[in-house]
Amino acid sequence: MTLPVTEVLGELTAALDAHGTAVLVAPPGTGKTTLVPPALVTGAGRVVVAEPRRLAARAAAARMAAQLGEPVGRTVGYAVRGDRKVSADTRIEVVTSGLLVRRLQGDPELPGVSTVLLDECHERHLDADLLLALLLDVREGLRPDLRLLATSATVAADRLAALLGGAPVVTAHARTFDVEHRHLPPARGERIEACVARAVRAALAGDEGDVLAFLPGAGEIARTASLLAGVSDVDVLPLHGRLPAARQDAALRPGPRRRVVLATAVAESSLTVPGVRVVVDSGLARVPRVDHRRGLPGLATVRVSAAVAAQRAGRAGREAPGVAYRCWPAAEHATLPAYPEPEIRTAELGRLALELACWSTPDGGGLSWWDPPAEGPLAAARALLHDLGATGADGRITERGGRMAGLGLHPRLARALLDGAERAGSRCAAEVVALLDGGAQLTDVEAELRRLRSAGDEQARRWRREAGRLERLVSVSGRPDTAAVVALAYPERLARRRAAGSAVYLMAGGTAAVLPQGSGLADAEWLAVAEATRDPGRSEAVIRLAARADAELAVAAAPSLVSQTDEVTWVDGGVRARSVRRLGAITLTERPLARPAPELVRAAVVDGLRREGLGLLRWPAEAVSLRQRMAFLHDVLGPPWPPVDDTALLSTVDEWLESGIPDPGQVDATAVLRTRLPWPEASGLDELAPERITVPSGSRIRVDYADGPVLAVKLQETFGWTATPRVAGGRVPVVLHLLSPAGRPAAVTADLESFWRNGYPAVRAELRGRYPKHPWPEDPLTAEPTHRTKRR
Repeated sequence: MTLPVTEVLGELTAALDAHGTAVLVAPPGTGKTTLVPPALVTGAGRVVVAEPRRLAARAAAARMAAQLGEPVGRTVGYAVRGDRKVSADTRIEVVTSGLLVRRLQGDPELPGVSTVLLDECHERHLDADLLLALLLDVREGLRPDLRLLATSATVAADRLAALLGGAPVVTAHARTFDVEHRHLPPARGERIEACVARAVRAALAGDEGDVLAFLPGAGEIARTASLLAGVSDVDVLPLHGRLPAARQDAALRPGPRRRVVLATAVAESSLTVPGVRVVVDSGLARVPRVDHRRGLPGLATVRVSAAVAAQRAGRAGREAPGVAYRCWPAAEHATLPAYPEPEIRTAELGRLALELACWSTPDGGGLSWWDPPAEGPLAAARALLHDLGATGADGRITERGGRMAGLGLHPRLARALLDGAERAGSRCAAEVVALLDGGAQLTDVEAELRRLRSAGDEQARRWRREAGRLERLVSVSGRPDTAAVVALAYPERLARRRAAGSAVYLMAGGTAAVLPQGSGLADAEWLAVAEATRDPGRSEAVIRLAARADAELAVAAAPSLVSQTDEVTWVDGGVRARSVRRLGAITLTERPLARPAPELVRAAVVDGLRREGLGLLRWPAEAVSLRQRMAFLHDVLGPPWPPVDDTALLSTVDEWLESGIPDPGQVDATAVLRTRLPWPEASGLDELAPERITVPSGSRIRVDYADGPVLAVKLQETFGWTATPRVAGGRVPVVLHLLSPAGRPAAVTADLESFWRNGYPAVRAELRGRYPKHPWPEDPLTAEPTHRTKRR
């Protein structure tokens, strides 16, 4: 077979012989996966090819074996979890990246292996990044003779070459044909499946060759296939990793009729789909994402990168000129990210942390990373391992942790299998863990298990095989209890209904989660939640898989989450004291607390004051006046006169609030303010900001400092007063509100002398006719001041 990579095989083998490492840049369709491994076989050593996906590993082995005219398992074999076809004659073995990581942990020297080929490194899967780091460590310390070849479908190979010690980069150029790009975005309100189906119909009507359509997941593939069910003379074939092997193989073989292959990202670069002349790209991909704060890992649908879009479109131009339909506006193409986000930056890192602990480098230090794991997510994963007993206080692997790692499961599922077997028996534990690891169609765990036990489809058969494998790893008898196994895997997802009849549950971790309608679990008060996802922008998660539980099971499965505390809190304007027993964020029981600790009461009152303000204190007129006077002096004179706003007073709450007072209304604000008075300056308070001022009539009138200073006084009481009163050591004139006999301001002035000369005549003319019994002398400066309202 002659393919573009054939031309560089000599250069590639020479580079490996000279440097021990190399990078091969080869686009999809150049033959790198099938022609390079046989060219690397030398001497007695085996070549191990690491693929990112099980589907790709099995397909690559089948193609290489077919080229040799041999069955899989002779010269070329493969090994994936739960399935292996190799023999003593096998010289090339194709494995998944995760499986090779496990082999390295078992024997880092990889005896009998001469070369490791890391395929499709550009996809940046978590297992592949970890495998690269571990192999580089092995080469440096144990096997400097181990040859490493990394392949990539993109030209961004500089960083990869640097990691491999300045490895030479060999490039194979694909013989591609022109691809015409047509943008066909969804109409307003149109789902992406409908848009893809519309594009497929357009391609079938106007273009030649088979059609390869990319969709984000199996659900979208099924819905698109349904929309295309009426198309005649065409075979519509799904292609994704959860399909049985026979259906995967059917999508990878040319057929007697025109084909429409509906695929996930598995067909971007790892697999060859022959006969394709048209690509329909939804522009979406499903990638791992985790809400680290809520602890909810899952998959998110995101826009593809420009590099991925180019790879997908390139599938149409391998055999002849082709067409690529892109289901997004042409103007949006420039806004696509350049490359896909590496999984190590976005995924939950529990398995990675376990492998690092087994490698005796819990924090990943000393390893050469393409991108190192983020500190926060890795710390959370390490804390999880410690909680599960997989590591000790120093982060090193324990005997239990080693056993968990050997199971090949996520640490949570490994814990559920080991401890679940002790509680519910090995068969029940194995069945539930196989379900949690493989996905479910129904929300109810029990219902899904009943379906899988009796169904004849490939998913059920695969589940039964995996359950049998896991059961053989643990052999313990016990009473079946599916909810207990789920709870052991995800104790922080134990959930209790918030209110009778509600579909909203509160999980122990503090996240609210909604149970979908028709789940069959609507009457359950407690749930052991196996899977819950939360879309960006939503406060509540959606429960995808759960089992019925109860309070007794919850406490038994998650004893570390149980707490008993006395809680004294500020609620609805008062102190509430109670003794509360909780499972994480879930309240189990509570009872009133008769004699709460005084310091707790005090803390609750302080919280109430901070939330509702100092209006909760008792504020007699004296306190209100004192606060206004002190605030005035702070504004005018500054230090040492302190601020007396709520923030300032609350900052000194430790100085004036006694412990054990449940009602802040018992606290006189006057005493609080007096603690803020500066001494000895406070001795002059009445002189600087007098509470009252004596007016010519002899009355002592209160000064309002709220907006002031302001003195509201009847005009007749000020006759003969020419000097405007001043406060703050003469700095600030008092604003006089001169009142009419009815108590309304007849004039406002801060200059009495000017008022008597210029303002008073107009006031007199206006008011003396309205109030004839009140004195309105022509010369107010010589008239007798009076507080009386009538002439004698």
